[in-house]
Amino acid sequence: MERGKHDPTPPGAPRWFFDVWSLVYDLPLVQRATYWPVHDAVVAALRGGTCGRVLDVGCGTGQLSSRIRRELPRSRVVGCDFSSGMLRRAAERGGAVWVQGDAARLPFARGSFDAVVSTEAFHWFPDQHAALVEFQRVLAPGGRLLLALVNPPSQLVSEAAHLGSRLFGEPFYWPTMRQMRDRVEAAGFRVERQDRVFRLPGGLLLPPVLTVAVARKGRRGAAARSRRRRRLAPTP
Repeated sequence: MERGKHDPTPPGAPRWFFDVWSLVYDLPLVQRATYWPVHDAVVAALRGGTCGRVLDVGCGTGQLSSRIRRELPRSRVVGCDFSSGMLRRAAERGGAVWVQGDAARLPFARGSFDAVVSTEAFHWFPDQHAALVEFQRVLAPGGRLLLALVNPPSQLVSEAAHLGSRLFGEPFYWPTMRQMRDRVEAAGFRVERQDRVFRLPGGLLLPPVLTVAVARKGRRGAAARSRRRRRLAPTP
């Protein structure tokens, strides 16, 4: 397996945080309020294209990975998470191959997948640009990226949420829709659309957004250009 090579990244939330979170992750109230609406949107989007080989990055306990395998039975699904606690619960669920790994250094060869999905995980990645470059690296030419997370209405809200998360010792960063589009395109993708996803109760104020993008051809050149430019502000 080929591993991505990146510069050292700033620290994110510690691994133990996600191991502990795995204990309540599958509670119906948590799933209904946070994850099921975005899972519905991702599965619907996957039905509209080629998805023989699907990678779920930040798969958690495997709810979405298993659902994709169930509802799109011709797909081969790999769930990847850096939390051993999450993956232990995913292994009990079955329905996919489970791999422990870092989003910024994915343990897969170039062009291994037709689609990469990630739901309510991207904001935890310390180096979001490195993760996007890795997503593009492991996608086949024309492969699709489906990325769903909260995109605040303004950068001021993004910065305030980031500051609050740092004070609590679990740093994350929610990009705005425009920042998300710019970052995805800088990593060598063409953004097809960005759809708000309705969910209650928190989604009324901070709705998640599903960004759907296609990996451009000539991935090596695009990734190299995006690394050289780095014109976007670094992820806080």
